[in-house]
Amino acid sequence: MSTEHSLELTRELVLERIRDDSRFVLATHENPDGDALGSLVGLHGLLSALGKDSEMFIAPEDLPLPDEYSLFGLDGLIESPPADIAERTVVFLDCGNIDRNSASVLRDGRHLLNIDHHHDNTRFGTLDYVVPGASCTAEIIWDLMAGLDVRPAPDVAQALYIGLITDTGRFMYENTSPRAHAMAGELIEAGVDVSAVYHHLYEDMPPGKLALLALALTQVQRFDSGELTLSVLSAADFARVGAEESHSEGIIDQLRALRGTKVAALVREVQSGARKGQHKVSLRATDDDIDVSVIARAQGGGGHRRAAGFSTELALGELVTFLRGSIAAQMQPTADERAAATLA
Repeated sequence: MSTEHSLELTRELVLERIRDDSRFVLATHENPDGDALGSLVGLHGLLSALGKDSEMFIAPEDLPLPDEYSLFGLDGLIESPPADIAERTVVFLDCGNIDRNSASVLRDGRHLLNIDHHHDNTRFGTLDYVVPGASCTAEIIWDLMAGLDVRPAPDVAQALYIGLITDTGRFMYENTSPRAHAMAGELIEAGVDVSAVYHHLYEDMPPGKLALLALALTQVQRFDSGELTLSVLSAADFARVGAEESHSEGIIDQLRALRGTKVAALVREVQSGARKGQHKVSLRATDDDIDVSVIARAQGGGGHRRAAGFSTELALGELVTFLRGSIAAQMQPTADERAAATLA
């Protein structure tokens, strides 16, 4: 059976589950980003339009959300599992895995529906609908809405649009497909105010975030002829400039843009919750020479080929050594490649 045919069969099973079940609880990964929240709000809107009982869950340690995500309608959000969790279908959205995820408290649902677009998804659900070719998980929700003949309300369209533009880097990343642009067109027709969304996400920057960006850029380190570009932010750095943890969002993209970089890494100290004192590492690759999801998985994380992350207890020196070694291992040509080059 072809992969395309298998996905189509799974899609029909997902649509059947949505039609047949009446009570749902929706969750996403820790430190939710635009796509995580967009798909969460999008599916909640879909289920509500169908008359379903739907709850959105985000763990207390993942709140408050970054300022730029205040556009999302999260009325009625729950922060602990509902009492009737065993009778609900739990939908995990944009979660590559749940083993080290705040959403893992919802494992006891009646059904576990796993909807995602990460190629390294661990397939942990009772029903896994993983579409690596989708630009974002929000695109999958948009497609399911079409399959159920539900037109998104303006607030739902906005949520899905935010998921789309954040995960495609404003349509600049390699996952930007013709379908992504078609989706954007339909969502704009449904009522998205493109200019207002862009301003809120990318231009309405609080002073603390700008100060943190400036500090991060003064602390850039480069290794191995610039192949690894890295900046580290400690808890003291955040306090010094009056920044919140969420203000580090977007800094990694500035590091990635530096000429000669193969992998950009932003390392920040976790300031609260069960992982306080650990380091959270965001990774970005500039091309397909390096698959940063492989690097992240080695530390219990995951993500995409060009965008991934993990949390670690490694000391900074050990972490840098690990990153440099992991990059070098992927850059090193294999024996077969060396032999082919010699013959050529």
